Amino acid sequence: MSDPTVPAATTPHTPPPSAATVGELRASGHEARSLRDEIRANLLAALREGRDPWPGLHGFENTVIPQLERALLAGHDVVLLGERGQGKTRLLRSLVGLLDEWTPVIDGSELGEHPYEPITVESRRRAAELGDALPVAWRHRDARYAEKLATPDTSVADLIGDVDPMRVAEGRRLGDPETIHFGLIPRSHRGIVAVNELPDLAERIQVAMLNVMEERDIQIRGYVLRLPLDVLVVASANPEDYTNRGRIITPLKDRFGAEIRTHYPRELEAEVAVIRQEADLVATVPDALVEIIARFTRGLRASGSVDQRSGVSARFAIAAAETVAAAALRRATTQGEEQAVARVVDLEAALEVLRGKVELETGEEGREREILGHLLRSATAETCRNRLGGVDLALLVDAIENGAMVTTGERVGAREFLEGLPVLGESDVYDTVSERLGARSDGEIASAIELALEGLYLARRIGKDSDGQETVYG
Repeated sequence: MSDPTVPAATTPHTPPPSAATVGELRASGHEARSLRDEIRANLLAALREGRDPWPGLHGFENTVIPQLERALLAGHDVVLLGERGQGKTRLLRSLVGLLDEWTPVIDGSELGEHPYEPITVESRRRAAELGDALPVAWRHRDARYAEKLATPDTSVADLIGDVDPMRVAEGRRLGDPETIHFGLIPRSHRGIVAVNELPDLAERIQVAMLNVMEERDIQIRGYVLRLPLDVLVVASANPEDYTNRGRIITPLKDRFGAEIRTHYPRELEAEVAVIRQEADLVATVPDALVEIIARFTRGLRASGSVDQRSGVSARFAIAAAETVAAAALRRATTQGEEQAVARVVDLEAALEVLRGKVELETGEEGREREILGHLLRSATAETCRNRLGGVDLALLVDAIENGAMVTTGERVGAREFLEGLPVLGESDVYDTVSERLGARSDGEIASAIELALEGLYLARRIGKDSDGQETVYG
């Protein structure tokens, strides 16, 4: 995963406007608008122009996205509820794209205040003294998104602020607003602050957020600062009945204008798209194998043996694809092949390292390998039916029944595998299978034909023997 403090990628930076003082800013015709007005206007512009404001999100088009767009148009703070690995954080980070690329701030201001609307004592003083000469800086939208992972050691000072002892030591009174060191939420003034895993925040910390979200003031150690903060607060959480780690207190939940449920991809195509987009593959993984991994993941989510309250993260499928690619690269390297292409035999490698990413129901502990193996075979069989349905493999079956054997495994290269296939005379079975699966190179053709053989085995038309190192179809 990427650095949690960095928002999702936005468009490349263009140069900021040239206005360097409030006077120049006014002369340019710039008008101040609230954060919610800014997000609303940019979202409506994207919808009007047919642009996708949510790049890289798959499977939410007709469910989560419309709800989120309505919440933003209404100006609501938002909490996303869903199991792990459903794309909640990615969705929150994509909100950055709805901000103006550049926005003016008072140069040197602690809270990034708009030059027309200073809110802190220091900024108001500077604005009164300097007038149109008040210096202006430009802040990119990526710098207007802050993210905090809720952890047990998170404090009120982290989120809201605290008295700065150094400033007190300089001679300021405790009641002086300038003694305050502001926390993450005030520093996100005119921006978006995201809190991941909100229920993990201690309830006393959640209480500290109440005034910030509703009254927009800050209470620190008995002092109340009336700051008209302009912040969009968004959060992610697991559904409360799915976790024992904590809960969102009722008054805080009430302050979120929208509560939106996320979900895992409901369509196979969306599952495949997520894997292709997120997985960092070190070898070629043919589409058919990616489909097997996607079906395998979906089978786990539907299995009664798996604890569905914990969910089966999209990271499971991504890690599976990366492991399969790594197994292919290792085999290709040891066999001296130039191109590394994943085959069915590489799927077994994923089972060994992914068992710990799935939580089974009580009573099923210790059967991880058995359960995952069964679901992987089911996914492979479904993919074979989907991809190779209608292809006549009778001649290949006949050859094997007459004594031919095909050997594969992590010690068998693609060329060696192809040379070991039984000769079928003038038959174009191998060409048909390769064409159906879009295979061109030796590695891809070997992967396609091995999938056909595995499909025949799972359909109980041929046999298979494997010792972990070598697999023989016969």
